Amino acid sequence: MASKAPPRIFSPARRLALRRRMLALQSRADAPRYIIEDMVEDVLERLSFLRFEPARALVIGDYSGALSQTLLARGVAVTQAEPALGFAEEQPFPFDGFDLIASLGTLDTVNDLPGALVHSRKALAPGGMLIASFAASGSLPTLRDVMLAADGERPAARLHPVVDVRAGAQLLQRTLFADPVVDHRHLDVSFRSLGRLVQDLRAQGLSNVLADPGPALGKSALRRAQEAFAAAARDGRTVERFEILTLSGWKR
Repeated sequence: MASKAPPRIFSPARRLALRRRMLALQSRADAPRYIIEDMVEDVLERLSFLRFEPARALVIGDYSGALSQTLLARGVAVTQAEPALGFAEEQPFPFDGFDLIASLGTLDTVNDLPGALVHSRKALAPGGMLIASFAASGSLPTLRDVMLAADGERPAARLHPVVDVRAGAQLLQRTLFADPVVDHRHLDVSFRSLGRLVQDLRAQGLSNVLADPGPALGKSALRRAQEAFAAAARDGRTVERFEILTLSGWKR
C-alpha cells in the first residue's frame, strides 16, 4: 500500500520566494538577525557542552554564515545548504556521511516534517548528530491577537501552525533518532510599530507561506490591527515573543 501523502499546509513556491527575499534583505548592513544569532549561539553551546567535535558538518539555512565560519575555524569540513538555492529537505539529500547536521529555521515550513527528519538521519554518519531549531508553538502571541482583532468576526488563516515540545519528541522517536532531546526557549523583542515587526519577520524569513493564506488586510482591517498593536504597548513599545524549539538526536 502506498504511503499517504503529507498534507499541503505550506506553499513551496511561496516558501522559495520568501527565502529569496530574505536573502536579499539580509544583504543590508542593518538587517535584523536576532533569531539566527540565537540559534547559532545555541548550537555552539550544545557542541561545547557535549564536547562533540565533528569532522564533517552540514549547515542548513544559516543565512548569517556565522555557524559555518566558526566550524571552519575549528577545522571542520563544512557543507552549506539553503532552500532558496535549491536544497530540498523533503527529498533524499545529495550527500551524506556527516557527523553533524545543523538545521536552522527551515523545518517549520516543510509539509513533510517526518520525511525531512528521516532524510537528515540518513545523511548522518553512524554516531552523527542532528540539531534542528525552528519557530515553535507559542510564537507571535501578540500578532495572533492583533490579526484576530483586525479580522473581526471573519478570521482568516494568517499565521502558521507550529510544533510544540510534545509533538517534537514524538517526531524524533518516530524517525528513529537515538537519545532524543527536545527543549525550547523564548526570545522577547520590543517594537515601536506593527510595521516594524512585519519588516523584521520578512527580513528573517518568518512571514506567511501558507498554501491558503487568506485575503490581504483592507485599509480598515489594517487600521484595527495597528490600533490593537499600539494598545498592547507599554512605554511606547509592544513586546512580541518568539519561541524556538530545538530537536536533537543521534544516529546509532
